[in-house]
Amino acid sequence: MGTDVLSLRIDGELLDRMRTHAARRGMTVQDYVIRTLVREDFDERFKAAVEKTEKFYG
Repeated sequence: MGTDVLSLRIDGELLDRMRTHAARRGMTVQDYVIRTLVREDFDERFKAAVEKTEKFYG
């Protein structure tokens, strides 16, 4: 698996909040954002799997 670069333009106030959240967890802002995106992706995939299971078992 390779890596790519994603550049974001965000509000200064939002960046400050993200820095605070990341610092509380001992993380960089980059790591905090990546962790948040991965968690969100997992949540979506899990929800889809649950919905498929519910449809299968009716």
